[in-house]
Amino acid sequence: MFLTVTTTGTPERPATDLGFLLHKHPDKAQAFSTSYGTAHVLYPEATAERCTAALLLEVDPIALVRRGKGKGKGQGRGGAPDAALAQYVNDRPYAASSLLAVALSAVFSSAMRDVCKARPELAGRRLPLSVEVPALPARGGVTLVRSLFEPLGWSVSAEPVPLDERFPEWGDSRYVRLVLDVPDGTLTVGEALRHLYVLLPVLDDAKHYWVSADEVDKLLRAGEGWLANHPEQALITSRYLSRRWSLTRAATERLELVRLAEADDSDVEEIDNAVDEGSDTEEAPVPLAVRRREAILAALTEADARRVLDLGCGQGQLVQALLKDVRFTEIVGVDVSMRALTLASRRLKLDRMGERRAERVRLLQGSLAYTDKRLKGYDAAVLSEVIEHVDVERLPALEYAVFGSARPRAVLVTTPNVEYNVRWETLPAGHTRHGDHRFEWTRGEFRAWAAEVAVRHGYGVEFVPVGDDDPEVGPPTQMAVFTRTDGVRGGKDDGVKGVKAA
Repeated sequence: MFLTVTTTGTPERPATDLGFLLHKHPDKAQAFSTSYGTAHVLYPEATAERCTAALLLEVDPIALVRRGKGKGKGQGRGGAPDAALAQYVNDRPYAASSLLAVALSAVFSSAMRDVCKARPELAGRRLPLSVEVPALPARGGVTLVRSLFEPLGWSVSAEPVPLDERFPEWGDSRYVRLVLDVPDGTLTVGEALRHLYVLLPVLDDAKHYWVSADEVDKLLRAGEGWLANHPEQALITSRYLSRRWSLTRAATERLELVRLAEADDSDVEEIDNAVDEGSDTEEAPVPLAVRRREAILAALTEADARRVLDLGCGQGQLVQALLKDVRFTEIVGVDVSMRALTLASRRLKLDRMGERRAERVRLLQGSLAYTDKRLKGYDAAVLSEVIEHVDVERLPALEYAVFGSARPRAVLVTTPNVEYNVRWETLPAGHTRHGDHRFEWTRGEFRAWAAEVAVRHGYGVEFVPVGDDDPEVGPPTQMAVFTRTDGVRGGKDDGVKGVKAA
């Protein structure tokens, strides 16, 4: 089982920098033990102009059988038993499969994360790359190979391997010789490896191990930044998870949230920042996004919150504002998108933050569609411009995860007021403020939803306008402040508070 990665360079930017990115020295041949054999890394060529790294995986078929996984393709298709001989005579030692994908992850783990400790300036560098896999099972043929790799920026050459060159009338086998190229240098080494890690077993449509629930997390980590918007997302997810329906559904729901979270919110910020709040002075109006954060900080202060969750934290603007106030002793930003969390980490400069300040903040990857024990026990949770990005039929899952499971003492929810949209001349009639908004509620609709949530989960709720409160259409943003009524402050409460309007 064989795979090569090649790049080209110049004397100023030598191709041998590939060795630093892969964390494997070009002058050495290295061997790594795996559960099913030995992985070898070597460099057939290493010059300033051209460098090739090869991964050779020697699979022990006896080890596969002893571990109960030497069932060839049957294991990846629900575990249907094959003939006894097929446990020992199969294509697993020779064709690229999940065995090679696991070896990639084990041998090049740092490279897959685009980490380069020896030469930090190389981390994330986009290079001209060429990947060759001499024997790749492709259930779906050349057409499927192209539909999987071409949307990711690869130039694809997939040559079918004949069943027997001596008998061309027998036709082609299900194997292809695959060559992938990005000569213009639009991908990093880590991105290339993550593509291979996911798509090699997808094309083989089989896995050599039992697919458990943690495979969903592995898929989302490796697919971060590309899988959510891939045109073949459904097929990739189903095959990667060995067609396990429950896992596929969970992955699909989380990828949908990723897609929404990764949507460019610049249109929203542009509208927010362009609002004329009715001031006739020459002083520029305060952007609505800033006023929203100010209103949230004021409500958190009034609630005497010290430990705060920012659910759907995005790129960390609110987390950054909370950090500036020493009253907030613990701040946790949660988002489904690893890309958003990476940008938030850069915004906050976590890698350069002082120890005392760093102890106050954490960023967590997580989906609000599922309960999460890490979110329990906090004073307050903020859902700022989040609910409108969720399909209405999925709101009950989010509602239970926040109000029913996490149950912070206070919950702040902000969302656009659709009635105010008529005040923006730049927003066409009938359009939402952003293309990814699943809905935008009137004040009445938002208050009705919030009141029902409060009753169901033992909260009282008050409503606070954000931005200038227009006498005809209300404020541009509406905020609901939920407070638990079960005596969590230390007093006794006999019932649920009524709904109040500020």
